[in-house]
Amino acid sequence: MKITDVRVRKVNDEGKMKAVVSVTFDDEFVVHDIKIIEGQNGLFIAMPSRKMGEGDFRDIAHPLVSETRNKIKDAIFAEYEKVLEEKVEEAAEPAKE
Repeated sequence: MKITDVRVRKVNDEGKMKAVVSVTFDDEFVVHDIKIIEGQNGLFIAMPSRKMGEGDFRDIAHPLVSETRNKIKDAIFAEYEKVLEEKVEEAAEPAKE
């Protein structure tokens, strides 16, 4: 299984949730609403989840093997860094009149 596309759909500068991401596998299957969250020990990914009962959340889709989770995490963070760099470059460009 290969990750064939990572799209950072929404980037937030405020709050703990930094971005919402979609990941496509083998150009055939996509998982939406993976979140990049700022935690106490840095950034981490949270798989799509649903609220169950009194504040508990259960993942809707998630990798079963930690190696797969790491591949997904690395691909997401690489794309997120690109998006952040592009935002910095855009902010640094002088406004055209």
